[in-house]
Amino acid sequence: MPITTKTVEPGIVSVTVDYPPVNAIPSRGWFELGDAITAAGRDRETHVVILRAEGRGFNAGVDIKEMQNTDGFTALIDANRGCFHAFRAVYECEVPVVAAVNGFCVGGGIGLVGNSDVIVASDDAKFGLPEVERGALGAATHLSRLVPQHMMRRLFFTAATVDAHTLHHFGSVHEVVPRADLDESALRVARDIASKDTRVIRAAKEALNLIDVQPVNARYRMEQGFTFELNLAGVSDEHRDAFAGTSKKESKK
Repeated sequence: MPITTKTVEPGIVSVTVDYPPVNAIPSRGWFELGDAITAAGRDRETHVVILRAEGRGFNAGVDIKEMQNTDGFTALIDANRGCFHAFRAVYECEVPVVAAVNGFCVGGGIGLVGNSDVIVASDDAKFGLPEVERGALGAATHLSRLVPQHMMRRLFFTAATVDAHTLHHFGSVHEVVPRADLDESALRVARDIASKDTRVIRAAKEALNLIDVQPVNARYRMEQGFTFELNLAGVSDEHRDAFAGTSKKESKK
């Protein structure tokens, strides 16, 4: 199963993404991921959720080939709504979410980790937004929660990546460990949170969201409006075709 939920220890639930080969999630998958995180948080037996992935990297964003093999804008709309659903589910999960990031974390992956409560990463982890090279915008809202403003702008404009050690320097990544130790690193944080009174932690999660200086859900939705604009202008298809190695028209012949 691409999205699986498992109780790894009392009070600790892991939600795992596994979409080979690179965890580029199709439209339906984003909705399923959001539903899994929400359901885990609503369970009163859950004290903390660990969001993790199998395979080569944590997340490669949306499945662009799915988008280019679909007539009209249905896949684009579904992907945008699916990402919004998953990102919001992480942010609004009733318990803290610990993101365990291995390998690459790009595109939609930034939305997931940027909305999580704690991030641990393997020493080979890379974070970035290739959106401008795909004719799209989005998740700058979440990248700005990981790095300072001017670094965020440079990374966004250049589609460059930043390593886990840099994010650790800024305090957005809690711990950087060898990949073999990543799950244990996430568990250490999760156990610490799970040991607290979950009634207090749940209230704290809600309170921290309410005092957040950045309305992340609204700002990300605003970013998506520019993506729709670029699509209507035909710009996005040009860039996605180049990435997919074929034109949208040719892919349907």
